[in-house]
Amino acid sequence: MNVQELEDWFKNNELPKAPIMLFPGTVISDLDKFLEVHFAALKANPDSKANVPVWHRLKALKLLIESNL
Repeated sequence: MNVQELEDWFKNNELPKAPIMLFPGTVISDLDKFLEVHFAALKANPDSKANVPVWHRLKALKLLIESNL
């Protein structure tokens, strides 16, 4: 899955209301801002090793949303 496909998935699916516990100790309080910042980082440099955690958080959020559908 590339950046655009992942971004499209979030745009085309119903998203939960915040706050969202992504991991223990990791709470998303503003989902729109979370997605905006994460996708901006990926679009700026998708192959950067610094963005590996960004990919991980977005994919984890997607799995969390899918598991609660």
